[in-house]
Amino acid sequence: MSSRKIKHKVLALLGCQDFSAHLEVLRQLPAKDVVNVLFSAICREDPFVRWRAISCMGEAVARLALEDMEAARIIMRRLLWSLNDESGGIGWGAPESLAEIMCCHAGLAKEYVHMLLSYLREDGEDVCQDGNFIEHPLLQRGLLWGVARLSRCQPQLLLEKGGAADIPPSLNSPDAEIRGLAVLAAGALRLAGVRTIVEKMTKDSAPLTVYQEGVFVETTVGRLAQSALEEING
Repeated sequence: MSSRKIKHKVLALLGCQDFSAHLEVLRQLPAKDVVNVLFSAICREDPFVRWRAISCMGEAVARLALEDMEAARIIMRRLLWSLNDESGGIGWGAPESLAEIMCCHAGLAKEYVHMLLSYLREDGEDVCQDGNFIEHPLLQRGLLWGVARLSRCQPQLLLEKGGAADIPPSLNSPDAEIRGLAVLAAGALRLAGVRTIVEKMTKDSAPLTVYQEGVFVETTVGRLAQSALEEING
């Protein structure tokens, strides 16, 4: 099948109403070709297409890594580069895709999770400091979604790389979605040090929609904080 036909097929599958029923078809296509199509799909305005593409990116790159690990690393570097100011782009969908890939492939997670966390850290004056703080609010949301996702599938690795210190500042964000995603991560990692903040957040009635397990969940920061508090008190 030509690259053009694969592109049309992948995009059609992402837009299907019964998407889950067609996932196996997607898995039969060459991983490298699928990934190339998904790069454009993770930037789409349609939330269903965008999030399905992000989920598929994880599986496709993990599949690619089994065939050619270096090719998978190139994809990771390409996503990271898109978040760089010098790339000339915005990096829509990149943090979420990086996290999804690392949830699907432990080897890539070990190599790149520190880079994802670096986008939560302020830039330092010293050359050795690894802060690459992302200022764009929408990219911050994507980043926190990615951290929250990894807090479930790679919790120990996230803690080993300093996640316990990187997440708490986002609990005070003026953006409700960032606060909500940060408290999700704090709960999953059982960060006892933020218990007092999380308790206060249970009264936060700000609404948000979170993509979890293939569905959009409408909730509030307060509800997420209550669930997080229960996990922290465990």
